[in-house]
Amino acid sequence: MNQISHHTVEIQGQSLFYREAGDPDKPTLLLLHGFPSSSVMFRNLIPALADDYHVIAPDHLGFGQSSMPSVDEFDYTFDKLTELTRELLDTLGIERFALYIQDYGAPIGLRIAARDPGRVSAIITQSGNAYMEGFTPFWEVLFAHATDRVTHEPEVRKLLELDATKWQYTHGVPADRRALVSPDTWTLDQAYLDRPGNKEIQLQLFFDYKNNLDGYPGFQKYFAEHRPPTLIAWGEHDEIFGADGARAYLRDLPDAELHLLDAGHFALETHGPEIAALIRDFLGRVAR
Repeated sequence: MNQISHHTVEIQGQSLFYREAGDPDKPTLLLLHGFPSSSVMFRNLIPALADDYHVIAPDHLGFGQSSMPSVDEFDYTFDKLTELTRELLDTLGIERFALYIQDYGAPIGLRIAARDPGRVSAIITQSGNAYMEGFTPFWEVLFAHATDRVTHEPEVRKLLELDATKWQYTHGVPADRRALVSPDTWTLDQAYLDRPGNKEIQLQLFFDYKNNLDGYPGFQKYFAEHRPPTLIAWGEHDEIFGADGARAYLRDLPDAELHLLDAGHFALETHGPEIAALIRDFLGRVAR
């Protein structure tokens, strides 16, 4: 049952796409992707885990194969994306699950966990930031844009072009692993970004990202009070969310398992088998 199936379901009048594999009677693992990707980033991880777990990987609204209403038709905020994800889980009847969070998936998944701790059995974070220490100079223009959109939008728009998309996949990758990064990754992501109206969606989410920082104290309180079993598998050379963001988890989760990989932001592309093995070992001990 490790073959991936592809589905859509209507939530709040929008079509949400998700990939699924594994036996629904086994523990569920929810995979939440980041920018500028989609659930396709988990195309190899899903079958590697589906023998022992029920794996679900949705596309956030405005990404991948999910609906893409315009910014005039939908309020693109991380609060709204979280709401849709919660309703997706409820619609699918998934009461309890482990979380895999990467990039944008972190503020979405951690909102869910902090609001309803009993639903989350474990957390796997891979460049899924929850601490101020994780922010690198990459974010300077984005935070400036959040304060003054008009002045900084031309520079921020450059982050939505092919060179920047390719850089997200290739930076920090060791020379002996560069051939493992498929050009299909950034080519597909860019095709989605280049759809009419999508860059306006991404600009709106860039603008809203600053509001995630207001949630960090709540996320950290959740970690400290509920101590969810946590696996940190992070690219040590990630120039978007730096390794200090990985280490910061240990402040509130001293029992978390930290693995800094010789990788960049999209560590699954170069270290997929290693991450899958870490997850299988970790969830084999803590999933319930």
